[in-house]
Amino acid sequence: METQSRLALIARLEAAIHECLKDHVPAEEPLAILDFPDIRNCGDSAIWLGEMAYLAARHGKRPAYVSRLDDFSARQLERAMPSGPIFIHGGGNFGDIWGAHQDFRERVLELFPDRPVVQLPQSIHYQSPERIEQSARAIGRHRNFTLLVRDEESKAFADRNFDCAIKLCPDMAFAIGPVEPAEPTLPVLAMLRVDREKAGDADLSAWPDLPVEDWITESPRSVQASKAFGAASALLSLKPAELRLAKLDAAAHNRFRRGIKQISRGRTIVTDRLHVHICSLLIGRPHAVLDNSYGKVRRFMAAFSGGTDLSYQAKSLGDGIAWARQVAGDIAGKAAA
Repeated sequence: METQSRLALIARLEAAIHECLKDHVPAEEPLAILDFPDIRNCGDSAIWLGEMAYLAARHGKRPAYVSRLDDFSARQLERAMPSGPIFIHGGGNFGDIWGAHQDFRERVLELFPDRPVVQLPQSIHYQSPERIEQSARAIGRHRNFTLLVRDEESKAFADRNFDCAIKLCPDMAFAIGPVEPAEPTLPVLAMLRVDREKAGDADLSAWPDLPVEDWITESPRSVQASKAFGAASALLSLKPAELRLAKLDAAAHNRFRRGIKQISRGRTIVTDRLHVHICSLLIGRPHAVLDNSYGKVRRFMAAFSGGTDLSYQAKSLGDGIAWARQVAGDIAGKAAA
């Protein structure tokens, strides 16, 4: 995929994000974003930074209130913004795989029945019919809920089950824009999930020399230091909400930089993580893509990001590794010529 085509794809998806969100961000009112991802997964931090980048670039705004799952306060939100919409962080936790996030989402709908609530782009997956019914009741009771989804299957599911406004929208990480990578040090790097969304236990014995990693390992000391630096940069502000946002933003930047540095080491990449795919597009690195446990990666690529020369939808792990090795060899050969 030529650089210009990659840049065009990123620009097109950012424009599509704006089309979905432009009418939901009021010029004169404050807004909140809830469920900050204070977790090790670099992909969730990429989504958060895309959300911040979109608000700043398109609307010149910063949220008046942000929270994590465990420090949310309805009273503090009301105090920080007596009016205005509430946004919920995007990702892949709409459903019952990651139940705490769904419980929180439905609690927000119950607490703020008269506020506009916008769910930023999500992939949907449920295993329990009872949990679908519970979510449908919570959504149906709310007067002004907008659900943005990242793939056609999620939209079809939401159309069948939920009584709310539903839109198809790209992942918010594309609002970050192109990212400059570091120089590669490995021909092929495998970035494979080790959590509950992994597609299965991969047998890697046939490739003993292949570096296999995930990007959910981090240094707590580094995260705490980044939060402290963020807090120090906001000390001139007397508003607790701005101090909190500066700390959380700094943590997200720290995680995102770590993730970009990690995947940049591969001249080519093999992955089953959606945001390794998205970040590989942002840095312009060829990569073979496997699906996660429930089709999230395949579904997103079908809706928005498939069909480029930079990404190859592998039929199996072996197929993906063979493709990545071939491409890495071709790149090295051209560089040596």
